[in-house]
Amino acid sequence: MDLNTITSIARPQTRNELPDWAAGDAWLAGGTWLFSEPQAHLTRLIDLAALQWPALEITDSELRIAATCTVAQLDALLCPPDWIAAPLINACCRAFLASFKIWKTATVGGNLCMSLPAGPMIALTGALEGVCTIWKSDGSEVRMPVIDFITGNQANALAPGDLLRSIDIPLAAMRRRAAFRQISLTPVGRSAALLIGSLKNDGLLLTVTAATVRPMQLSFATMPDEDELHEAILHAIPDRLYHNDVHGKPAWRKQMTLRLAEQIRAELSVARS
Repeated sequence: MDLNTITSIARPQTRNELPDWAAGDAWLAGGTWLFSEPQAHLTRLIDLAALQWPALEITDSELRIAATCTVAQLDALLCPPDWIAAPLINACCRAFLASFKIWKTATVGGNLCMSLPAGPMIALTGALEGVCTIWKSDGSEVRMPVIDFITGNQANALAPGDLLRSIDIPLAAMRRRAAFRQISLTPVGRSAALLIGSLKNDGLLLTVTAATVRPMQLSFATMPDEDELHEAILHAIPDRLYHNDVHGKPAWRKQMTLRLAEQIRAELSVARS
């Protein structure tokens, strides 16, 4: 869709060249949402392509995913054999309600910044204990867990002019046994519940997304039994946090959360033994 209110496009090549933020500005990365509907309030786009951030970087301790990394680039990552959680990447990429054409343009950072409950990159990076690096509009930089970055349905920690730079995944999280569960009302529908569990030390780390308006994470020092898991979810996730839209009613999402969480617990209990 043409954005006929845009009067200028900035193409900074370094952070120092980022223009001062003003009303009517928008960051442009993949643009798959930006160009999908009218944006009459916008007058300037700030194109991030010229910054040329490496899409993916692997260090001794972490996987860095640039905010401008596309879904296709992430899905194509060749992971080392000891990254036993690597299948989560492909599973979450395929949880998108999008075609392969969108994959080549849509970005990981864009999915986080849209902050939809069903955002599969939120599920992936949150479950793998990802940490966001944010360039603040005043020139400073802050880091925060993905779980804290998303604050609600289409709400996050970014202030006007703030820019999500990257998401860092600790390699320790990539080396854990993990389990994935997802359900939709229709075969190709938006996720109504997407849960990921992993074995952490002697216990379980469970991340709940799509069913709730923001990601919820439960940590257990030891592997819980079925009743303990059930009660912990009921205690940690109040009914008001279950999402309500045409893709699933809150009561159903709650029941699916309990059901899928138990499936994950059972699978990982067997894997641990």
